[in-house]
Amino acid sequence: MPVLARLEHIVKDFGAVRALDNVSLDINEGEVLGLMGDNGAGKSTLVKTIAGNFQPTSGTYALEGKPVLLSGPADARRHGIEVVYQDLAICDNLTASANVFLGREIMRKLGPLKVLDHKSMNTRSAEIFRELKSETRPADLVMRMSGGQRQAVAIARTRLAKSKIVLMDEPTAAISVRQVAEVLALILRMKEQGLSVILISHRMPDVFEVCDRVVVMRRGRKVADKPIAQSSPEEVTGLITGAIQTA
Repeated sequence: MPVLARLEHIVKDFGAVRALDNVSLDINEGEVLGLMGDNGAGKSTLVKTIAGNFQPTSGTYALEGKPVLLSGPADARRHGIEVVYQDLAICDNLTASANVFLGREIMRKLGPLKVLDHKSMNTRSAEIFRELKSETRPADLVMRMSGGQRQAVAIARTRLAKSKIVLMDEPTAAISVRQVAEVLALILRMKEQGLSVILISHRMPDVFEVCDRVVVMRRGRKVADKPIAQSSPEEVTGLITGAIQTA
């Protein structure tokens, strides 16, 4: 698989605290990568480094073979990196289409004025939902949606931006079994479309169902990076807890 992003020997210090300690990671095109670890293991810091929220204290970061120093999340988005946060950052009082285009609205001229082009936004949103094979409709109000549909809206926003790498933070936390199945299907759909997905999750069954590779973090260090077919839930649990030191 072609490598989209490569982090080498990444260190991130916050004063005297070392949050990331010599972490190297390849993110491959069209791959679902599971990122696991206990609270405080360094997962969030690693994700925020990939997404441009943090700059590494030392180490190198390259996108499609070119060194980068991301100045922030907006810069990361320009490079095709999107994040779907656990709280989704969507507005309950707006429609699915309005949320997809939030901050990126399409405008049209009406005489000397510019107005929102709802027709174009609804049409494009419908296309993306069809690509994702989601039942969500552009005119649906978010406040009336299930957890799975809300995830579809958040994911549709990443597709609007022609993303290459999508980081998903605990997308199946606190939703029903049926909605979990919907979200996992959306992740596989993104993979089919050639996207790289990093799934940050505490849910072992989800990781083993959709991921191609699993990375385990513990105390700021990467203790495992292997194909999912060569690991097991028992091994990953041991790595997370420290019962197994490395794999």
